[in-house]
Amino acid sequence: MTLPFRPAMHTEIYLDANATSAVHPAAIAAAEQAMRDCYGNPSSSHATGLKAKAMLDGVRALARRVLGAGQGRLMFTSGATEGIQTAVLSALCEVRARRARGEAGGDLLLYGATEHKAVPESLAHWNALLGTGLELRALPVDGDGRHRLDVLRELAPRAAFICTMAANNESGAISDLAGIEAVLNDCAPQALWMVDSVQALGKLALDLAATRIDYAPFSGHKLYAPKGIGMLYVREGAPYTALMMGGGQESAQRSGTENMSGIAALGAVLAALDEGGGFRSHAQLADMRERLVGALRAALPGIVFNAPFATSLPTTLNFSVQGLAGKELLDLFDAAGVRVSAGSACSAAKAAPSYVLAAMGLAPWRCAAAVRMSFGPMADEAFIDAACERIARCGAALRASCLVPSSMPAQDGDGVIQLGSDGACTWLLLDAASRTCAIVNPQAPLAGRINDFVRCQGYRVRAVIDTHRGGTGRAALVTALGGQLAGAVSHEALGWPVLADQVTLDNGQSAGALMFGSRLLARVERDDGASYLFGERSAAGLAAGDVRFAFTGPNADIEQLAELVSRKTVVCQAREAASLACTTLVAERGGAIAAANPLTMQLEAHGLERFFDQHPDALLIDVREAYEHAAADAGQWHGRRIESVPLSRLADRLSVWLRAEERPLVFFCRSGARSIKAAQCLQRLGYRKAWHVAGGVALDAKLPLAA
Repeated sequence: MTLPFRPAMHTEIYLDANATSAVHPAAIAAAEQAMRDCYGNPSSSHATGLKAKAMLDGVRALARRVLGAGQGRLMFTSGATEGIQTAVLSALCEVRARRARGEAGGDLLLYGATEHKAVPESLAHWNALLGTGLELRALPVDGDGRHRLDVLRELAPRAAFICTMAANNESGAISDLAGIEAVLNDCAPQALWMVDSVQALGKLALDLAATRIDYAPFSGHKLYAPKGIGMLYVREGAPYTALMMGGGQESAQRSGTENMSGIAALGAVLAALDEGGGFRSHAQLADMRERLVGALRAALPGIVFNAPFATSLPTTLNFSVQGLAGKELLDLFDAAGVRVSAGSACSAAKAAPSYVLAAMGLAPWRCAAAVRMSFGPMADEAFIDAACERIARCGAALRASCLVPSSMPAQDGDGVIQLGSDGACTWLLLDAASRTCAIVNPQAPLAGRINDFVRCQGYRVRAVIDTHRGGTGRAALVTALGGQLAGAVSHEALGWPVLADQVTLDNGQSAGALMFGSRLLARVERDDGASYLFGERSAAGLAAGDVRFAFTGPNADIEQLAELVSRKTVVCQAREAASLACTTLVAERGGAIAAANPLTMQLEAHGLERFFDQHPDALLIDVREAYEHAAADAGQWHGRRIESVPLSRLADRLSVWLRAEERPLVFFCRSGARSIKAAQCLQRLGYRKAWHVAGGVALDAKLPLAA
């Protein structure tokens, strides 16, 4: 069982092994053979059934040897969640029985504060359903992610059932199981103990029968087996209650016809682990991790690793980068074909900081921005080489976009950029010719990023202004900018320079103005604040037809701008409305433009070549951010050249598209979430030839990614 195993690398580098793994070719072959040649029911007494039972018994014996199960029970399950449920049910039924016999058994259900959510949820469920009325208590961890043994020693005498894990799926922290066992032996002889061993298999030495662990669940898909197969170890003599009753399979321990193909596949992986075929030693894995650490440090200045390497799995890295959100890092890596995750894959859809890192007492920004990178114990040097190359590409993309410190020469940046936080919009007005800029409606969380961008691009900031009162970000940004804010002049309450020039607007009124090369920014006073007009200046002042952008407050009446701007002026709002930050007078004035049916603007990736044949003048536009586009390092998709127009630059390009003859625009991104926003925005503003690619590049076989 020494077949080389290397996941396909021509398009992607899979570094999310703690979530799930690719299936080993030997496991696939074993599953196929089981379905073809060993399809009998192992409960049947005929020859075909006996053949299946022999295979089942062989894999169980192999699993016993690998786990060091001794005389304990070892049954096959659908995965770790079923094993956890079974262990919890068994323990709580025993606690209830002890109470019925009048025996003391403790009143606490203790679980590690960083446990997988399957554990506390199962405890709460069965505690309520069985009416045991025990108190659930989280056992705290220290800054390294390891259980607080001092607190355990204090609480253990009251514990009826204790749940810990062998190694954490997010941080990689390895539990001090020997220390926990010593405390339990001294202080809690009555307590039952479950150890979630999902992340331990193949990475840590296991000899379960030599411990006092009562229950240990495992999941095959974390170690190169398919999903839907797992194991549960139950120590000899430990109480057991079957979760599933019926035909009495698995010696009446777990009813239901066994998943023979899954068991066969798991057996192939266990055989490779038992023989050492392809599995790396701890030292080899630690060396691989060190190479990834070096690549990450070179690519991401300011990176902080969230768990010490000495007491964490050598296959797991959890890190945060100051100033970069976890979502941004995930998008960046994904564009480069590097698959990583934020925290646990089971909770990645929830936009919340990591509860694991929060329990470790880490700073809130580290909890919110954390990224997990994990590889399997059969990774080889070629895989790590490819991963390091892609990480370097990601670092270069960030430097080119001024998101991390860079000595690269400043790129030309011109026009309008949108930044956002919690639905509020900040706008950067850039003039490349004069290398000056202004910031409208700054937000405090963005101050550091704006400062880094301005410094990297070599801009002088002419003004930091708000459209409305109550903004809290201006002071933070002015402080961050320091000497980058041009001119030590007095400012009004909203940040407008007192000594600004004057300009005549189209309705004849005079307004304060700041010059940006051939452009100017004019201030229009409102009862609740101010609006700002940005456009090409002329000898007469600022004509409505020359106003490219108007910046308004959150409650501004856009109709009041009618005499000052044209129907095609892009109005940039202080907050997104219906996920759109831009509008025009045309869109606001009337129902002449009805909301388009999303299905009418949707294209499938597999039909793009045909669409482009029918629309030879169409533009294919990547709305991912510039750093994602650069990380993807691709110039074409489905035979069409790709143009980069990040969603943050959409308003800037709108001012061009709305004034030109319509041509078909096809937007795409990673998943389709951003591209549909771009298409909907164009359609709402009256631009009918706008489509987006449903599902983005993630669902397409022809990924726009350089090998």
